[in-house]
Order: sequence, then structure tokens, then C-alpha cells
Amino acid sequence: MRTEHRREDSIVTITACNRKELAYFSKMTKSTTDPLKKNAVVMGRKTWESIPEKFRPLPGRLNVVLTCTNRSLGEEVIVHTSLEDAIKDLHNRQDVETVWVIGGSSVYDEMMKSSYCHRLYITSILKDYSCDTFFPEIGSQYISVSDPTVPSGIQEENGIQFQYKVYENTEYVSIKNI
Repeated sequence: MRTEHRREDSIVTITACNRKELAYFSKMTKSTTDPLKKNAVVMGRKTWESIPEKFRPLPGRLNVVLTCTNRSLGEEVIVHTSLEDAIKDLHNRQDVETVWVIGGSSVYDEMMKSSYCHRLYITSILKDYSCDTFFPEIGSQYISVSDPTVPSGIQEENGIQFQYKVYENTEYVSIKNI
């Protein structure tokens, strides 16, 4: 669950100059254990619109956009008016392995408060930036864990230091159990 990056509770979008982070994001959100399945990326309308048109929809993933108006965004994009409906729809699909919620702030907040959120994958930028949008507070139900697919330690590219962090929801309930 991530595409924007946490630093001092601020959301900072790293531009294409940080190829290492973009490659990590792409690998994480595309990788599946079943070659017959793909992952889904769920995002709010503003996050969708922040992606340059030439990169929309994000390739190799099922793109789901949440918007108040049920409008078409193209044949390759699924539109839902609520996160709950999107999660239920994706759970019922046989071709989806993992659902990644990739922003924005209100979508993160809603998902993080849900017992269906299993893990948070966060990139912590080790520099202060002036921001007007903030990442939701990570609740006490989330504990720091390690994941062998996530690089450890401080990473650096183009003078920007960052660190990947993984948190697991101790109150997680698989949607399969409802």
C-alpha cells in the first residue's frame, strides 16, 4: 500500500529522477506468485489524474479508480464509487492476486482503518519537504515487520536518502473469512 512517500507525516511524490524507487514500486505492484493472475492498484481520482497520461493506466496491473461520479475512464480502468465496493469486487475476481492501495490520503486513511488492510509498504524519505497533504497516522494496530522482498537499510539516489518500511496490521481479517 503506497506510491506516495512518508516523511514527517507528509506525502511527497518522488519524481522520475528517482528511478530506483519507481522500479521498486513497479516490481512490488506487478509481482505475482501465480503467472495467470495480476495485481490490482486502487487509487482515488486525484491520484489517477496525477499520473501522466502516457503512463495511464499503469501497465501490467488492473487499475481501479475511486470517484464520486461513476464515469468511464477507459476500457482498461474499473471505476468504483467506494473503497468497500472496490475491495469486494476485486476479492470476487479470479484473476487478481494482490490489491495495492496507492493513494491518495483519504483512500489510505480509509483502508488503514479497515481490518482488511494486511500490510503497509512505505517509503520513508530522509529529508524534510514543504507539503500540504499528509499521510494518515499509522495506528497502534500496525507493527514493524520485515519482508524478504523489500530492500533493507538506507537507500540513496540522486542525493535523496530513503528507507523502505513494512508494517503489519495485528487486527487483519482476511476478506475470505467474511
